Amino acid sequence: MKHIAILDFGSQYTHLIARRVRELEVLANIYPTDISAKDLPKDVIGIILSGGPQSVYDKNSPQLDAEIFNLGLPILGLCYGHQLMAENLGGKVEPGKTKEYGRAELVKREDAVIFKNIESPTTVWMSHGDTVIKAPPGFKPIGSTNDCDIAAMANNDKNFFGLQFHPEVRHTEQGMRMLENFVYKICQAKKNWSIESMVDDIVARIKKQVADKKVFLLVSGGVDSSVAFALLTRALGEKRVYGLYVDTGFMRLDESEEIQTNIEAAGFKNLHVLKAGEAFYKNLEGITDPEEKRKIIGQTFLDVKDKVAKKLKLDSDDWLLGQGTIYPDTIETGGTKHADTIKTHHNRVDAIQKLIAQGKVIEPIADFYKDEVRHIGHLVGLPDKMINRHPFPGPGLAIRIICRDVNQPSPSTSAQAMADKQPPASPAGRPPLKGGGALVLPIKSVGVQGDNRTYAHPLAVWGENDWEKLDKISIQVTNSSKEFNRVVLLLNLAKKAPRLKLSPDKKSLTPDRIKLLQKVDNIVHEIIKKEGLYDEIWQFPVVLAPVGDKYFESIILRPIVSQEAMTAHFYRMPHNILENMAGKILAAGKIDYVFYDITNKPPGTIEWE
Repeated sequence: MKHIAILDFGSQYTHLIARRVRELEVLANIYPTDISAKDLPKDVIGIILSGGPQSVYDKNSPQLDAEIFNLGLPILGLCYGHQLMAENLGGKVEPGKTKEYGRAELVKREDAVIFKNIESPTTVWMSHGDTVIKAPPGFKPIGSTNDCDIAAMANNDKNFFGLQFHPEVRHTEQGMRMLENFVYKICQAKKNWSIESMVDDIVARIKKQVADKKVFLLVSGGVDSSVAFALLTRALGEKRVYGLYVDTGFMRLDESEEIQTNIEAAGFKNLHVLKAGEAFYKNLEGITDPEEKRKIIGQTFLDVKDKVAKKLKLDSDDWLLGQGTIYPDTIETGGTKHADTIKTHHNRVDAIQKLIAQGKVIEPIADFYKDEVRHIGHLVGLPDKMINRHPFPGPGLAIRIICRDVNQPSPSTSAQAMADKQPPASPAGRPPLKGGGALVLPIKSVGVQGDNRTYAHPLAVWGENDWEKLDKISIQVTNSSKEFNRVVLLLNLAKKAPRLKLSPDKKSLTPDRIKLLQKVDNIVHEIIKKEGLYDEIWQFPVVLAPVGDKYFESIILRPIVSQEAMTAHFYRMPHNILENMAGKILAAGKIDYVFYDITNKPPGTIEWE
C-alpha cells in the first residue's frame, strides 16, 4: 500500500509523526535509520526524517544512506532531520547561541508549498540546541524565529524541506496544515487509512498473539488499562482474561473504591481486587531517587502478580501478562534505538522488558496515544465517566512525592546567580509586588529538552501575575540556562522573602506523607470540579516537596493542557479560583508554601519524577 516512510532518529515525537499522517487518513510506516535506499519499499511516496537527541556533527550520531536523497522522492526533515539534511547536502550545523524549548514565533521569509495557506507570524514548538547556520546549495531559508535564522528551508526543485520546529505537535498552531501540504500537495497521497477500522484490527491481532492461551491483566482503573481490558475481553471472552486491580496504597483519596465501582458498572465481571500497600511501602522504605522508585514499583507489581498466580496455581506457560501500555510510556523509557530515556515507566522495568523479549507480554494499545485510546474506548462502548478521567500514573502518588536524601547537594552558586538576574514575578490574584524576585528551589525534577532527559532545579519567582508575561519568563529562563528546566510561581508570600530550605531530615515515602498529599489533592480536585474546570484541564498532578521553613513540606500545582501528552502548556487558571485554592491548601495545615508550575512541555515533563 502506498505510504509515507518515517526514518526514526530517536525523537520523542517519531511515532507522533506517524500518528499525524494517519489522522490525514494516509498510511505511514516507521523505518530504522540504517535502512538502505534500495531496501525502502517501492510503494513509498514520501520520506520524513524525524528529530533525535544527538548532534549531527558527533562521530557516533545516527546517519542515513545518502542515496535516499537520490530516489526522487519528496523529503521533509524535522529538527534533527532538518539538521541532518543540511549537513549531508552541503550546509552547516553548529550549537545554537540560544537554545529553544517550547513556544517560538515563526515568520515566513519565502513562499514554498510546505507553507501554502500558512499565516505569518505563527506559533511553533521548538526543542533544540543545535542550529542550521548555512543552508545547503539549492535551498532557500523560508522561515525564521528570533533565535533561529534558518528555522525552515526549502529546495522547491527537489521537493526537499527542512523544519527546525515540530509540526507534528499540537502546540505548533498550523503544524497539521504544513503536514497536510507535504502529504497531499507534495507527495500526492490518497486517503487509505481510518481509525474506525482499527478496533477490528486490534481484536484480530490479540487473537493471533494469544492463540490458545489466557491473559493476566494488571488493571489500574485508568483510561488505558480499562480500554485494554475491554479489548482483551471482547477478543477472548471473560473466562480467558483475569483482571487484577492492585491497591498499592498510593492512590488518591477513596479512589480504589471508585475505580472498583466504575469497572463493575461498565459490565466487567472478571475483575479481582488485592490490597498490597504493605509490600509497596516495605520495598520503598528509605528510597529517595526517582528512577529507583519507579523501578521498584514496577518490580513490585510483578511480584504481587506472581504471588496471585501461584496462589491460583496458574501455569505461566499458559498465560500472558497483559498491560495497558500506551506509546508515550515506551518512548519516554528509551523505547527505540536512538531515543534517550527520560524516565523509566513502571510498565517498562527490566523484568518486563525480558518478558517482552520472550513473547510473554501483550499490550493491545501500545502503539496509540491517550486521545486515540479514548476514541477506541468510545468505539468499544465504555462509559464517558471512565474514558474522560484525568490520566493518573500507575505508581500513583508515590511519584508525586519528592523525597530527600541528607547527602543531596545544595544548588550551585551559579544557579542562584542566574536566579538573581531574573525579572520579578507576584502571588496570583494580587497586584504586582515591588519586592518581586526569584530563588532556586533546592530540589530537582525531570525534564525533556532537545529529546534528552534533564534533571535540574526549578526556579521559583514572584512579583508578577500576568500569565502571558509569566509564560515568557519561563521560556526565557529555561532557554537561556541549563541550570533550570522548570519555573514555578510562588502563590503565598509574606512581607519578607521566602525561606526555601530543604528538610533537614531524610524524607522518603511514608504513610503520613501519602495522607497529607491525598488530603491536598482532594481539596484541589474538589475545587476544579465545583468550578467547572475539570474538563478544561487535561491532567492535574499535585506534588509534595520537602521544602519550606517550618513543616518543610510544600505543594506544587501542575495543571496542564494537552492532547496526547507529548507536548503540553500550563493551564491559565482564573486568579480568584487559584487564590482560593492556595488558601484552602494552607488552611489544611502542615504546608509552608504553595507553588504553581508555569512550565510547558518541553522543557518540563508533565510529572515531576
